[in-house]
Amino acid sequence: MTPTWSNPFRAALLLAESGVPVLPLRAGKVPFGNCPNCTGGACGGRPNMRTAGDCRCPRVCHGWAAATTDRTVITSGAWAPMWRTAAAVAYHPGGAGLTVVDLDDADAVAWARIALPPTRTVATTRGEHWIYQGTMRSVNAVRPGVDIKSTMSYARYLGPGTGTMTDLPDSVRALAVRSTPAVQSAHFGTVPVPVGGGECRHRAPVFLERGIAMAEQRITEARTQVHATVYRTFLAVLSVHGRCGCLTESHVGRLFTAAQAKGESMRHCTDAWANARSALGM
Repeated sequence: MTPTWSNPFRAALLLAESGVPVLPLRAGKVPFGNCPNCTGGACGGRPNMRTAGDCRCPRVCHGWAAATTDRTVITSGAWAPMWRTAAAVAYHPGGAGLTVVDLDDADAVAWARIALPPTRTVATTRGEHWIYQGTMRSVNAVRPGVDIKSTMSYARYLGPGTGTMTDLPDSVRALAVRSTPAVQSAHFGTVPVPVGGGECRHRAPVFLERGIAMAEQRITEARTQVHATVYRTFLAVLSVHGRCGCLTESHVGRLFTAAQAKGESMRHCTDAWANARSALGM
């Protein structure tokens, strides 16, 4: 008999009944778009960003934020036809009070067996998921082949696993603390000076510093819709300073650090930055 977990729809229902928020995944472990604007990645294929690409949905409609335990949502409406082509089911670990240490290869698994306390493990295509009870911020690449998935992230469900789940240890939390944000994929390349030439008025240190400080504050003070706030802030900074060559990687690093302190992953930051540049035609 085919295990229940290998059937995405049946697995989703069982997980939801146990209080685990779920969402369907299409091929490539990519979330579906749950509204007409997002169907087939029409919004840019950027999950978790309310204002990504051309998407103007009234709420975050795909990615981890769409995960739900509501049986009505799972079985009817926009989700119903998705299960016919769904390649897998994913879940939001943080929404279930869990943290997944995603070990991508044999070397990462070998490291975990030495460095981390045992807990429930689930075999993956190339490695293992180690699942702990407790939540923390999600961080990718905390060390070679190791990602942490908890709040504001999703993990593919691959079965119940083996072993007894244990509490999230300080050794896992410490991995996120030691993971220093890097401004990857945030390089500007060649940005032309505005038409008319001359010295850029934004090069005044006080003007630029004030703008970056205000942007950091806006992100830090966000209490809701953090994704949207980060995107809009990046868009505002780029609209003023993005075409004149004022911004340095140090400035971008400050913005990324503020966003990550609110729980955004490096991927979320990079996607938001890329979306903002695209929206401004940069």
